[in-house]
Amino acid sequence: MKVKKIPGVPDQYKGADFETEREMFFENPNLVVQQFELLKHRFFTINYWKDYCGNLSADFKLFDANGSYMDRIPVEGDFIRIDIPGPGNPQTKGYDWVRIVKIDNRCYRDELERYLMTCRPSASPGSKSDHIAHFYSQESSSNFVISRGKDYIKVGIYGRNEVANFSRTGFLGKIRNFMISVGGFLRLTKFQWKGLAEGLLDF
Repeated sequence: MKVKKIPGVPDQYKGADFETEREMFFENPNLVVQQFELLKHRFFTINYWKDYCGNLSADFKLFDANGSYMDRIPVEGDFIRIDIPGPGNPQTKGYDWVRIVKIDNRCYRDELERYLMTCRPSASPGSKSDHIAHFYSQESSSNFVISRGKDYIKVGIYGRNEVANFSRTGFLGKIRNFMISVGGFLRLTKFQWKGLAEGLLDF
């Protein structure tokens, strides 16, 4: 099946991919704007994503480049600490890390407002090692998009080039990363992002 091309999202060229999209439609244009403001607030308060996904979700926390916990809107260069259910990363105190490499608000087609945030697996912030503290390799990306048109608001989450991380990790880490990456290939991780997309729009 051909992978959908999404403006601003990296092309798929290897490994696994996924996409999940949810939309809400409105007859009243004012309600579209009003509900999108609420969606935008939820989208940019990463520390509370778990609240929208449910208890079985991973937990997400925002950190700056120095490794300090932040309770604010994210900016490029920030990090997200991920605590997934089950065995944690043995080399990083049980956590996986991604870095926010892009945030933009360019619109396409019929969109009146749009925000894209792209994250890539990374070392933990402030680490002296370049070890990628994530079950996927650095070429993988997770891309989060919210948008509104004349009569709709939409959430889209797109994974691209998801390949297991076997670089500079121990034996147990390799096993863990392989098992999680297999889950990605089987679309098991899509349930996490499906829950987030639906939760962000559950008003």
